[in-house]
Amino acid sequence: MIELIGWIGAVTMVGASFKMSEPLGLKMAIVGLSLLSIQAYDTATYNLLALNICSIIGFSISLIRKEK
Repeated sequence: MIELIGWIGAVTMVGASFKMSEPLGLKMAIVGLSLLSIQAYDTATYNLLALNICSIIGFSISLIRKEK
């Protein structure tokens, strides 16, 4: 199940890369990274987990600024 969640997260991130300048792309990136974070935690790759969390924060800030 964790592997499937990771694959869904990866596919979501690929889709987000084509829409990154739009709010939809930022939302997709946040969802994709959240799913990938589940897999990173399960595999104990904490460096990737930290990167994902920092990226989620960055994309969230960008999304909040775009929606103002």
